[in-house]
Amino acid sequence: MRTTILLIAAMLATANLYAQAEKPKRKPNPIFAPVKDDPKLPRVLLIGDSISIGYTLATREFLKGKANLHRIPTNGGPTTKGLASIEAWLGKGKWNVIHFNWGLHDLKYMGPKGQNLFPKDKGGKPQVPLAAYEKNLEQLVVRLKKTGAKLIWRNTTPVPPGAKGRYVGDSIKYNTAAASVMKKHGVPTHDLFTMSKVRMKELMLPANVHYTKEGSRVLGKDVARVIAEELKALKK
Repeated sequence: MRTTILLIAAMLATANLYAQAEKPKRKPNPIFAPVKDDPKLPRVLLIGDSISIGYTLATREFLKGKANLHRIPTNGGPTTKGLASIEAWLGKGKWNVIHFNWGLHDLKYMGPKGQNLFPKDKGGKPQVPLAAYEKNLEQLVVRLKKTGAKLIWRNTTPVPPGAKGRYVGDSIKYNTAAASVMKKHGVPTHDLFTMSKVRMKELMLPANVHYTKEGSRVLGKDVARVIAEELKALKK
């Protein structure tokens, strides 16, 4: 009996190994792929949510030959995730410029049982209330300043009408709170909100906080421009 059980277990284990071997391996996402630094170029870090994920490759393309552009290996989420992860994201290397944002996940409405994008008219609450967002952002900026890098705050992009679980105007409220923190710490703001608001129909998906492929490329080009300007200023 024992021999039979062992034989069955061995057969199942072998079958499992074959099944794993036959599964095609996913190609690594180039957005999150490790960057091999050119030691002659400055190191730049992008921190942000899916909006920044969308413009990472375009930004890297436009900064080719000017900077080693890295990004955090995940969606930056709300400020609470930032506080929990910032040490790992910064690592031990030296950063010359850090371009960062939190906001769209903070202002996102959640249900009483953690439901994602839950309507406020059904009891949904912001994932991180405005006062807590400002407090969290303050802590994050203090930590980022310790790196000695040139910091660039990228303000939070608009919420279009009809977007699920987020509401028109909330980006402005969170950006106002963020502006207070940035002014206190002398951190310049890269204003992608205004560009996106003015060109919303052209750049953004309808009723969605995300961008078209070309929209993300437009953002990436502008992010690269701002970073390049800061790198040039650092050389003076």
